[in-house]
Amino acid sequence: MIPIPHYLTVSAILFTTGAIGVLMRRNGLIMLMSIERMRSAVNLSFVAYARLHNDLGGHVFVFLSITVAAAEAAVGLAILLTIFRSRNTVDVDHLHLLQR
Repeated sequence: MIPIPHYLTVSAILFTTGAIGVLMRRNGLIMLMSIERMRSAVNLSFVAYARLHNDLGGHVFVFLSITVAAAEAAVGLAILLTIFRSRNTVDVDHLHLLQR
């Protein structure tokens, strides 16, 4: 059995790399992927604590979070695709130029 601090360490590493990806990258798609990585880190923490306390509430919350994340990813990719078709770039620095 793997101790809970190991799960939390992996979760912290995942969250940190996701936060760095959001802050350092300018590509909208990479930023969305980094946000998903951060969400996965939080879900891992929820599952670790739920396992520690023998509670299914954390597992249910993670399941609902994953379903919402799937819908959010679909909408976010659709918006990025629309922006790419109109501007031929998904660079976040150029998104403030959306006015025609």
